[in-house]
Amino acid sequence: MRHTAAALCLTAVTASLALTACGSEKPDAAGGDAKGKAHQSAGATAERAPFADLSGQEIVDRALKATRSATSLTLKGSVPDDEGTIELDLALDREGHCAGTLGMYGEGEVGLIRTDDTVYMKFDEAYLRSEGKGQSKSEVDGVVDMLADRWVKTGADSDDAKDVADFCDLDKLLADFDDTRSAARKGEATTVDGTPAFTLTEAEGKDRYTLYVATEGKPYLLRIENTTAKQPEDISFTDYGKPVPAVPPADKDVLDLDKL
Repeated sequence: MRHTAAALCLTAVTASLALTACGSEKPDAAGGDAKGKAHQSAGATAERAPFADLSGQEIVDRALKATRSATSLTLKGSVPDDEGTIELDLALDREGHCAGTLGMYGEGEVGLIRTDDTVYMKFDEAYLRSEGKGQSKSEVDGVVDMLADRWVKTGADSDDAKDVADFCDLDKLLADFDDTRSAARKGEATTVDGTPAFTLTEAEGKDRYTLYVATEGKPYLLRIENTTAKQPEDISFTDYGKPVPAVPPADKDVLDLDKL
């Protein structure tokens, strides 16, 4: 195969988070409009909204610190990279467990589960055929017949699972949140899927990001949106602190790659 789904997804997500976390080196004045899918509360202003006594940089610092401290979370949304857009729905935790799906550029889907010492993957036919470009039809057909819509497993420390294991590492995913400088503008009070939130906007070149931060409980990052990019992105952060459903498939439904 040309590459692994997990490696691409890790690259795309960390690049997106790094851009949003670092921002511009020149701070902007407070103000600006919030954009995105969340419903904005009528009449809310930066002065009357939550975090009224904090600057945009201070709000971002608190949000990234809270998010960085999470023991688990779920990432959902669309993340662009050089080859297109990845659709992800993945729960992961500090122990290296993860479970969910990766949609690869509209060319198929990969299911993923990582337990303590094993990685399980399931590739649909569209993904396998996409990855088999350049190979003979008989070779690709053989791979599809053997692997399509079937769980396979391998040791988490094996070469086949190396990139997947890295992606399931929450510490690595949030590493770019450690050292931030932000030029975020304060926005408005709003809600994200029913959770009270506050918006901030930030620019990086031609990209314009909107960040949504929880205003009740810990100031977790709830969503990052970039609607001005050539390939729009929208990443939601949910299920903070909830157990990751990394339940292995039944043995009868799994092909052991290490024994092939």
